[in-house]
Formats: sequence, C-alpha cells, structure tokens
Amino acid sequence: MAWFRKDKSGLAQQEKKNIPEGLWTKCKSCGEVVYGKKMEELLWVCPNCDYHFRIASQRYIELLLDDGKLEEYDINLTSKDPLKFKDSKKYPDRIKAAQLKTGKKEGVIAGISSINDIRVSFAIMNFEFIGGSMGSVVGEKIARAIERAIEMELPLIIISCSGGARMQEGILSLMQMAKTSALLAVLAEKKIPYISILTNPTTAGVMASYASLGDVIIAEPKALLGFAGPRVIQQTIGQDLPEGFQSTEFFLEKGFVDKIVNRKDLRSTVTSLLRFMWSN
Repeated sequence: MAWFRKDKSGLAQQEKKNIPEGLWTKCKSCGEVVYGKKMEELLWVCPNCDYHFRIASQRYIELLLDDGKLEEYDINLTSKDPLKFKDSKKYPDRIKAAQLKTGKKEGVIAGISSINDIRVSFAIMNFEFIGGSMGSVVGEKIARAIERAIEMELPLIIISCSGGARMQEGILSLMQMAKTSALLAVLAEKKIPYISILTNPTTAGVMASYASLGDVIIAEPKALLGFAGPRVIQQTIGQDLPEGFQSTEFFLEKGFVDKIVNRKDLRSTVTSLLRFMWSN
C-alpha cells in the first residue's frame, strides 16, 4: 500500500527554526495570537476582543501626560517594618526586591504634570511593586497628591491598579482608606474635580476607598474590579454570582463606573472631562 508510505531517502533534513520568545503574544481573553510589534502599536489591546493587557505605569505616563513628563514628588519615601512581618521572606527583603525590580521606592508614583496644557496633580499605582498594594507609604503619597490638588487648586487624576491593602502592614494599611477618603471629602468641598481611572485589576482596600470616590470614574474594558474575590463572595452569600460579575462592563451596568474607555482614547477623554469640569 504505497499510498501510506513515503520514501524519505531523497528528502533533505530540515533544521528547526528557533522563534525568539516574546515575538508573538496570545490574548488571555480570546486566545488570539498577535505579533508583538503589532501589540505595541495597539498599546497592548487585543485587536480581536479589545482585551487590555496590563502595561507598566511608565507607559501610562507617556500615554497620558504632556511629553510623557511628570515632576515627581516624595520620591524617597519608603516603608518600614512596624509589625516585623515575615511570611516566605521578611517584609524588608520583599521591599528591597521590589525596589530592585522596579527602580522605584514604593508602589505609587505621584507628582505634578499637565494634560493638554491643563495642570494636574497626578498619581499612578505600580502593580509591579508588590501587586500595587497599599501600605502606609502608598497611602501617604496618595494623601499628599490630594493635598497638593487642594493647595494648588489643581484637578486630581489617579490611575489605580492594585490587589488592595498590603497585609504586611496590617491595620496600618487599612487606615489609609480612611485617611485618603477624608482628604477627598475636603477636595470635593473645594469643588476641585477628581477623575479616577480604573485598570486591571483594581480591588479590595483601594477599590473600597479612593478608587471609587472620583467625581467621574472611568475604566478600561474587561478589567477586574471589586472588593473580595468571587469565591469568597460565593461562600459568604451562598449563591452563584451573575455572569461577568466584577468586570468593568458589569460595574457600568450597575452604575459604579461612569464610562468605559479604550486605552487609545484615554488622553482625549480625560482632556474633554477636564475642560468640561475645570474652568481655571
């Protein structure tokens, strides 16, 4: 049965071609495989399903702020170890590892910049630094960003990306929720606008405080938003959760998010909001 046999004697053996890592990217949502350079051009948004990959905080700074420049404040603030906390490693060692990885002292970058010539007080959380978790220094830097907005009469922009409060600092982390929320109440009394931008993920203590207190809350598509994880909620209430629970789209439907904004439209959307809300 020659149909089922192939004579390989005349075939030259082909060498395997090594494909460099990172050349192609598979979408975590729909499975589409996209050329890496194309993804960079698309700002790491899947062209098939609009899934927004997580990008570095510096990339948002370049995308949103004029000339990608930020006059950074409170650069050298860093966390102590008030609880002498140790899990798989000591807390100070975890801080040092995060500092070496990111080149930053803490999990939030804050300062003064401008968006289309509108000066703003700006802060962005850095997920690469211990999951963007909110310890006492992160809370303090956010609080100071709010205070600068009040003192200088500048609109406030905060981009959140966080797993929540930092467990290594215990109650001190949770206290940041009250501190930042109280200052935002003062900002509101002064009628200074605050735009909160939610990215994937924004959860727990951050979502339950300043991330959800914006005058306008905008979010990227298909981001994970919420307080506790779905499994914890299911176990607590003893019920199945609705389809799409804790997604940006679900939050928009229920009124917790004002607008879903594609990353490519972020700068123009924020500019329009600032021009509408702020006349100074």
